[in-house]
Amino acid sequence: MTSHDPNAAVSGPLRLARARPGPPFTVTFDGRELPALPGQTVAAVLWAAGITSWRTTRDAGRPRGVFCGIGVCYDCLVTVDGRPNQRACLVPAVPGAAVRTQEGTGHED
Repeated sequence: MTSHDPNAAVSGPLRLARARPGPPFTVTFDGRELPALPGQTVAAVLWAAGITSWRTTRDAGRPRGVFCGIGVCYDCLVTVDGRPNQRACLVPAVPGAAVRTQEGTGHED
């Protein structure tokens, strides 16, 4: 590669696909800032930060996180920007999103 090659700074699969990812950004989880990358889901951001549980069941209060990873099981529900019952494995992370642990149904019971 030469110095005028636009893909010189990008390596591996990104170079092969000629991908140019956007800049990193942050989201907050329960008030804590977490780094995120374009294209990541909320679940991916949480996992990358070492957070594996972000919901409790409504009856027993048992911890839950990602189970199926494709939006079928609903174990990964979170509250995003005040909207409860968002599937973290499907919701794209966006700059400044406020993600919160969801307890039970996510509504005031």
